[in-house]
Amino acid sequence: MARPPEIPRRSDVTRAHKAKGGRVAAVLPIHYPRALLRAFSFLPVEVWGPPGLDYAPGAAHLQPYVCSIVRNALSFLLSGGLDIADLIVVPHGCDSLQGLASVLMDFVQPRQPVVPIYIPRSHTAAGVAFLSEELRELAARLASCAGRPLDTRDLWEAIRREERAEGVLHRLHAERLSLSLSNLEHYRLVRSREYLPAEVFTTLGESALAAQTREPVGGTRFVLSGVLPEPMDLLSALDRMGVVVAGDDLIACGRRVYPPGDSDDPFERMAQGLLGAPPDSTRGSSIDARREHLVHLAQRVGAKGVVFCLVKFCEPELFPLPDLRQGLREAGIPSVVLEADLNDPLSLQAQTRLQALAEMIA
Repeated sequence: MARPPEIPRRSDVTRAHKAKGGRVAAVLPIHYPRALLRAFSFLPVEVWGPPGLDYAPGAAHLQPYVCSIVRNALSFLLSGGLDIADLIVVPHGCDSLQGLASVLMDFVQPRQPVVPIYIPRSHTAAGVAFLSEELRELAARLASCAGRPLDTRDLWEAIRREERAEGVLHRLHAERLSLSLSNLEHYRLVRSREYLPAEVFTTLGESALAAQTREPVGGTRFVLSGVLPEPMDLLSALDRMGVVVAGDDLIACGRRVYPPGDSDDPFERMAQGLLGAPPDSTRGSSIDARREHLVHLAQRVGAKGVVFCLVKFCEPELFPLPDLRQGLREAGIPSVVLEADLNDPLSLQAQTRLQALAEMIA
């Protein structure tokens, strides 16, 4: 088996970018315009929690029912974990994230500028038009933060780099069954998109794709849905069980494969890409669209089961869950739900559920 590509560490990437005179934007989930940030020399580095923190500093400012992604992110900021960042970007992915933006701007007030983004809950032409204007407003904010106007040539170059990286990300998901990577190796590569410059990610992804096998990877096939594959021990457990994650419907991964836009206007093109991703509860997609996409994905990759990886109190994912599971049952596809706090290790109960599902469909 070919060795997986060597992936730089998040901290090393951010320090190297700063050393070259670049800026760092700490970005909360979920959807945002990478190319626009890169056009101003901001390297977007995503903040999904992170797990394993002392959450007390953030919990003091938030309600107890706020999800651990938001709580841990605020704790990370207050403990100095985002000191390297020059900007904090908070997309409105859910009410908790919108609330975090308000807490940061009105109460905590970090030294970095806090920039919220609203992603419309509409996939229509009106939604594209609205988001295009939202991105223009964001460009003006970034110009003020960067101390220089936007260079349209830089923006188009950044758009082309990001679209190429998105094409590689799409192939990594679509050709997963022929990649010589374990589940853990695959997700480490896919999730490096959260912080690597597009050109670096493209090189690593193309290297992995070039090492494809001719025969599909063997093992029982699952699809992951929900929020994100945390704790990462989940992936190691699936590897030990002989299960291959053949399809991805996670907010953090598979639902952020953006198609290229076709507009000659750079802002409209970025908006087309962001709104053209697979159905997602945080962008207002209907339950029917979510269910149809998930069932079709499982059938297309030959998955025998679906694992929902949920973060506690994630309302956008918990609300459609019963309908999604019912749709899967009607299609003959069983599922299990793993709901956890980001700071929780992979429990024995979760491992038992995974093992039971694998044995039931083997």
